[in-house]
Amino acid sequence: MEARIDVATDDDLEPMADLLAELFTLESDFTPDRDKQLAGLYLILDNPAVGQLFVLRIDGNVAGMANALFTVSTAEGRRVVLLEDVVVSRTWRGRGFGHRLVEHVLAWAAAKGMPRVTLLSDKDNAPALAFYEKLGFEHSAMQVLRMQTMDRPRRLA
Repeated sequence: MEARIDVATDDDLEPMADLLAELFTLESDFTPDRDKQLAGLYLILDNPAVGQLFVLRIDGNVAGMANALFTVSTAEGRRVVLLEDVVVSRTWRGRGFGHRLVEHVLAWAAAKGMPRVTLLSDKDNAPALAFYEKLGFEHSAMQVLRMQTMDRPRRLA
């Protein structure tokens, strides 16, 4: 068995959308929608300033993924990473591939001079939280809030 982590290509986006469907069935905030997931993946792939897509390949097949989205932190004074969509196919979970994938992204971010990686995890997903804590991620005092802007009535001043 050969396992390696690569930067995603156009050919990887369909199997990545399959992985996102697996992931979004585990997260209470999201519902799988293949068209939306493919649109998001293409948006990242086609705009390198937005982020970087990574795939875990096992024997040449996409078996996991993660994406590193870029933002600017005024607290850090530079670009930082928002780590999203870390998922390994059910077939390969529990074998250390997720750990390898996240460690790869962390090393890549450090090599690019990005001092912080932040992620969001479903607060009810105890296995995911334990996984990230084992990797060294710490809970933040920050609280996540969000709003769907397209559903909001527009009020102009």
